[in-house]
Amino acid sequence: MSVSILGYDIYSNTKSELIKDISHMDKVNIISGNPEILYNGLSNKFLFDNFTNENSIIIPDGVGVVLAAKLVGTPVKEKVAGIEVMEEIIKKCEAENKGIYLVGTKQEIIEACAQNIQKKYPKLRIAGFHNGFFDLDNCNDLIEDIKESKPYAIFVAMGSPRQEKFIVKYMNELPCTVYMGVGGSFDIFAGVLNRAPRWMIKLGLEWLYRVIKEPFRIKRLGAIPVFLIKVMRNK
Repeated sequence: MSVSILGYDIYSNTKSELIKDISHMDKVNIISGNPEILYNGLSNKFLFDNFTNENSIIIPDGVGVVLAAKLVGTPVKEKVAGIEVMEEIIKKCEAENKGIYLVGTKQEIIEACAQNIQKKYPKLRIAGFHNGFFDLDNCNDLIEDIKESKPYAIFVAMGSPRQEKFIVKYMNELPCTVYMGVGGSFDIFAGVLNRAPRWMIKLGLEWLYRVIKEPFRIKRLGAIPVFLIKVMRNK
């Protein structure tokens, strides 16, 4: 079910098996584990403790993590993209009459995101949504709204580590089962950004497409070789 990499337990089964597994859990925090996020966690105790918590599942969301699993001799069955997991959970909620809650990004993007998700999944109950511009320590109105609407899943897109701080702070207080930091996924659902063509995704080149579309990301690619070198030294 998992492969150990630098102290992390990385989920090694398929996306469909993941959805089945989380359906048996009372609370789960799904971590989209790419090399940058996991490498940052090695020097950030808060992130590391969150990623290794018993309620957390780290999915191999990145070709670098897939390669790392091969390097330690225990390959994962497939790369599991966070946005695809998010969509599978949305499908599950629509089929089972369960709600979702969206937190993060700018107001216009969260509105477009919610609107487009509702169009695609008309029977889905969107319990609510809120932009990401609020004080994490003073957001009682938001927390009370989530409690009252009782969503099954809450998706948080505020960047790392802010989204993780929100989830850790309120996970035990909120009634949700699934908690997931989803980074830029709201931008894609809102139509602000597009995912890479399917052929690039299959070839593990989604990172290249994102760099072409958002050149500022090229600085973040340096985390991949550094992460892989650390894996090789510690295997």
